Amino acid sequence: MKEKFICPLHYTMELIGSKWKPLLLFHLLSGPLRAGELQQSISGISNKMFTQNIRELERDGLVERTVFAEVPPRVEYMLTNRGKSLEHILRQMDEWGAEELKSFASGDK
Repeated sequence: MKEKFICPLHYTMELIGSKWKPLLLFHLLSGPLRAGELQQSISGISNKMFTQNIRELERDGLVERTVFAEVPPRVEYMLTNRGKSLEHILRQMDEWGAEELKSFASGDK
């Protein structure tokens, strides 16, 4: 990313502001996952979007990809330290969503 960002939130949104990136990062909080497991854990993500988003997260230093020399080859993804630094934000978003869903289900909205 060579752009200069004046606003810190703009910078953050460039890194994790897609529909899928926060979900990919959130599911990796529990530890490394094989590519197929990670993709299956996110309902509705296509192969194309999975590949595009995971590559961007890897490029931006939030996710690390490990290829194991096995037959068949195994690929795992895990959070880097930089990716782990987003844990608090991701967990807060999850908690907020849970509260909103509870309010919606009870008819408060």
